[in-house]
Amino acid sequence: MCLCLNLLGNVLWMVLGGWVVFLYYVLGGAILCLTIIGIPFGYQCFKMALVGLWPFGKTVHWNPELSTCLTTVFNLVWLVLFGWELFLLHLILMLVFAITIIGIPFAVQQWKLAKVSLWPFGTSIVEDGESVRAFCPV
Repeated sequence: MCLCLNLLGNVLWMVLGGWVVFLYYVLGGAILCLTIIGIPFGYQCFKMALVGLWPFGKTVHWNPELSTCLTTVFNLVWLVLFGWELFLLHLILMLVFAITIIGIPFAVQQWKLAKVSLWPFGTSIVEDGESVRAFCPV
């Protein structure tokens, strides 16, 4: 997508509520980082906060080489504790945005957030046009 359209989409996203998504993920990440056990989960919240603030022009990639026993266990813990609720929230918001033609690009961004919120460990968020960077799996 054109850089101008990404910028316009991101500005509209932020004005129409993207800052709330960002704030909730940052707050959740900060609370999780208060404990040593919660730090990997807090890192995933911060990763999703960046997508929640400025989602247009970013792509979510699943990196199979980052998939280890530890990431699978963390993903299962995440899924049971937070993932399913966040996924349903983003899915409901996606359906609300998809009702109107104007909201369809925002629905696509909600789907992007829903995918990451369900199974965050082992995913990479990259700018469109960049090669996939391997992030720390935890």
